[in-house]
Amino acid sequence: MAKMKAVEISAPGADFELVERAVPEPGAGEVRIKVEACGVCHSDVFVKEGVFPGIEYPRVPGHEVAGRIDKLGAGVTQWQAGAQVGVGWHGGHCFHCAPCRAGDFVNCENGVITAISRDGGYAEYMLADESALANIPDDLKSAEAAPLLCAGVTTFNSLRNSGARAGDLVAIQGVGGLGHLGIQFAARMGFRTVALSRGRDKENLAKSLGAHAYIDAATQAVGEALSAMGGARVILATAPDAESMAPLVDGLGVDGQVIIVGADAATLAVSPIQLIPGRRSMRGWPSGHAKDSEDALNFSSLSGVRPTIEEFPLADAAKAYQRMMANEARFRAVLKIS
Repeated sequence: MAKMKAVEISAPGADFELVERAVPEPGAGEVRIKVEACGVCHSDVFVKEGVFPGIEYPRVPGHEVAGRIDKLGAGVTQWQAGAQVGVGWHGGHCFHCAPCRAGDFVNCENGVITAISRDGGYAEYMLADESALANIPDDLKSAEAAPLLCAGVTTFNSLRNSGARAGDLVAIQGVGGLGHLGIQFAARMGFRTVALSRGRDKENLAKSLGAHAYIDAATQAVGEALSAMGGARVILATAPDAESMAPLVDGLGVDGQVIIVGADAATLAVSPIQLIPGRRSMRGWPSGHAKDSEDALNFSSLSGVRPTIEEFPLADAAKAYQRMMANEARFRAVLKIS
């Protein structure tokens, strides 16, 4: 039986362990992917620490997967062996529940989550449902495409569904793993893009990514600064820090909204007085389904959006994870597997 290398978590809180496993065989409706790259995402903490309900261990993490189809399972007719594909957080849907019948696949009541419901991409091979596959354009390298399958689709999809129009003021809070992609997407979508971060050290970077202006949250009241610019139509909150999100509401214009994509378990304290004037609102946004990922990849290919990455071999998955958790990675850590 053919063997492969994989990195697994044996139990909640356990260390990453490089192991040898049998190469899995695809079942009906599945494909086997020869993984070329897998991004290391903050949400991998769900697997590492066991804080997401229902995870069965041992489990292979990784939900930013890019590679090529190695083998087709029974009944798969829309994909070919050798195709360059990606898989993100959304690992498939049932097509039958009420959200699926309405085309809202990302909210499927029976949805599969990559690396939560099944093994992910910290391995040389992985299985995926055909409904979870996104085609990767030929000009995107696997290591570049991998972060676009979570951080990329999350920022792209939230902005394109925000209701903002070209020329509107859109602010991106945070210039990190999500934010550095959000700035690029916002600028290339035609928004008047403002980057928000603490300190001046990221100002030149933010402007090189496409930001038209920069606000230093350490020295300026963000709400007042954005209001002086006319008020934001959208503020994309990418930093997982609930305390820093609440003041953002004060920088919204009429019908403006804060869209939260940076996950934090802390309570968000917002006053009704902040929301009622100007019909302001706050909302969250999940990543997206496979077609959303494919749209994000195609837009990135077309417009030149690219993640800034650090590459690590599979054996250094623990090191990559630690750099990501310590906010030291610039800006997305990627396991280069083949």
